Amino acid sequence: MGFRVMSLWKLEKCHFISTRSIVLEDLIGQCCGEDGKRCLLRLDDIPGGAKTFLLVAKFCYGVKIELSALNIVSLRCAAEYLQMSEDHGEGNLITQTEIFLNEIFGNWRDSLKALETCEEVFSHAEEIHIVSRCINSLAMKACADPSLFSWPMSGCENVKSPEGTVFWNGIRTSAKPQPVGEDWWYDDVSFLSLPLFKRLLLAVGSNGMKLEKVVGSLMYYARRHLPLLGRQSSIESGNHATPGSTISTAADADQRNLLEELVELLPDQKGVTPSKFLLRLLRTAMILHASPSCRENLEKRIGSQLDQAALEDIMIPNIGYSIETLYDIDCVQRILDHFLLVDRDDPSSNYIAEEGQLMAGSHSLTPTTMVANLIDNYLAEVAPDVNLKLTKFRSLAAVIPDYARPLDDGIYRAIDIYLKAHPWLTDSEREQLCRLMNCQKLSLEASTHAAQNERLPLRVIVQVLFFEQLRLRTSIAGWFFVSDNLESSQNPSGNLAFTRNDVHSQAVATQDRIIAVDEMKERVSELEKECLNMKEEIENIVKTKGSWNIFFRRFGFSKSKLKPNEAKASKPKNSRGSPTSSAPLLNGKKNHSGELGD
Repeated sequence: MGFRVMSLWKLEKCHFISTRSIVLEDLIGQCCGEDGKRCLLRLDDIPGGAKTFLLVAKFCYGVKIELSALNIVSLRCAAEYLQMSEDHGEGNLITQTEIFLNEIFGNWRDSLKALETCEEVFSHAEEIHIVSRCINSLAMKACADPSLFSWPMSGCENVKSPEGTVFWNGIRTSAKPQPVGEDWWYDDVSFLSLPLFKRLLLAVGSNGMKLEKVVGSLMYYARRHLPLLGRQSSIESGNHATPGSTISTAADADQRNLLEELVELLPDQKGVTPSKFLLRLLRTAMILHASPSCRENLEKRIGSQLDQAALEDIMIPNIGYSIETLYDIDCVQRILDHFLLVDRDDPSSNYIAEEGQLMAGSHSLTPTTMVANLIDNYLAEVAPDVNLKLTKFRSLAAVIPDYARPLDDGIYRAIDIYLKAHPWLTDSEREQLCRLMNCQKLSLEASTHAAQNERLPLRVIVQVLFFEQLRLRTSIAGWFFVSDNLESSQNPSGNLAFTRNDVHSQAVATQDRIIAVDEMKERVSELEKECLNMKEEIENIVKTKGSWNIFFRRFGFSKSKLKPNEAKASKPKNSRGSPTSSAPLLNGKKNHSGELGD
C-alpha cells in the first residue's frame, strides 16, 4: 500500500542537508543557479510525508530527534529513499535507524507497533525487508516460552495484579511470575491487517509451532473480524437469516472476502480445526453468500471429521429464497456423503461394534457408529417438520450402512416422531418408512414400545413381537444351559477345596441367575398374553373384512389357531402352535427382510 505525499520546501543553508543525502545533493545542485540565490525544491513520494521529512531535516541540522516504534519505520524508509548512508557522513540516518530497529526487534510490543506502521509505507518497507524482519521477530517470540524471557507481551503499561503488584511498561516488578497461557499472543496479532496476519501465521508455522495453536490464533482473529460468526443462528432463537437478507453493503462484501481468505488458511490435517468452528464458518458463509467453492471446502472439511460434531452444531437453518424445510437437510446430506466416502477408504473403520460396547460409552464407539447415532438424533429433531418430505427423510437415513447401527433404537425413535407428525401417510408409505429399521436390532425397551405403537404397520408389530419372544426364549435356554453346567461341574467327593469366600460368591451368582431366569419367564408370559390378545383382535377384524384372510394365509394363521378355547382343547401335537405359527413368520421375514432392513 503506497502513500503519496506532495511537499514544498524552501531550503536555505542547503549545505547541511546535501552533505547527508546523495539525492538532495543532486537536486540542490540542479536547482541552484550561478548567482547563488536560494532555490525551490519539490519533493514527491517521500516515505512518511512531510512529518517524516521534518524529522530528517532536523537530523541534518544536528537537532536531536526522538526515535520510537511509531516513527522508526518511516524514518528508515525515508533515509533509504534519500540515500543517507555512511558515504555522506559518519553516523548517518540509515545507520542510526538500523541500530534502533535492532533494539525494537527485541521487544514484542514494539515489534508489533513497528509492523503496524509498515502499512503506511508498505512498498518501501517491503523493499528494504523491514516487514519480514518484524514478522520473523514476532514469530520467534510467539513460538518461544514466554516465561523464559523478559519482553513485554500484552496489556496496559500500568496494570495491577490481584496481589497488588504493579506492572510498569509491561514488566512485572514482583518476583512472583504471573502464569501465562499459550494463547497470550492471540489478542495482540488479531489487530493486524489480513495480509500481515497471513504472513505471520505462515512464519509461526515454519518455526515449528503446533497446528492447534496456529488454528487457535486464526479462530480468535475470525471471531474479532466476523461478527456474524458469534451470532447464534437457530430456529429456536428466531434470529436466523431471512430470504431477503442479501449482500447489499460494502462492509458485508468485505466480510465475505475475509471469510473466504480465512477458509483458505485452514490447515488440511484432519481434526486440527474443531468441527464446531467449521460449522460456524459454514453458517456464516451461507448468510454472507460466500462462493460455492468456499462452502464446498467447508463441507468437505466437516465431513472428514463429522464424528467430532455435536447435534446442536449440525442444526443448520435453511437460508434462501425457496425454503422448503426449516433446516438445511441437503447440506447435512452432502456432509454425510463425504464422511462415508472418506470412511470407505479407511479399512480400520469398518468395524462392527457390539451392543455391549454401545452401552459402555462413546469412547468405545467407532467413528461410523458415532456418526450413525448423530444422524439418527438429527432425524429425530427434523422429523416434526411437516414440510419434510418422505424421500428426503429416507435418503438421509438409508445412506448409513447397516453395520454402523449396533442398535436401531435411534432410527426407530426418528421414524415414530415422523409418523406422528405426518398422520396422512398412506399404508404403503408407512411400510417404506419402516424398512429403514431392523426389528431384530431393537432393544428390549424399544421392542416393548414398538409392540404397543399403533402408528406402526401391523406386519411390523407382528415381527417385533416374534423377534422379542424368540430372543427371550434363546436367553432362557442359555441360562438353563449355564446352570446345568454349573451343577454338573460341582463334585462333592472331589479333592478340590473351596474357600468360604468362593462358596459364598458362587451362591450369590447362582441366586442372581435364578432371579434373572424368573424375570425372563414372566416377560415371556406377558408376551404370550399380548400375542393372544392380538390374535383375538385380528379374528374380530376378519369377521368384518374378508380381505384379511390373505394376511393370515401369508403368515400361517388359521381360525382354529386364533381361538384360545380350541387351542386348549386340541391334542398335544397341536399344542405346538407357537412354533408352527412361527415358521411362516420366519419365511415372511425371509421374503420381506429386505424391506425392513434396508
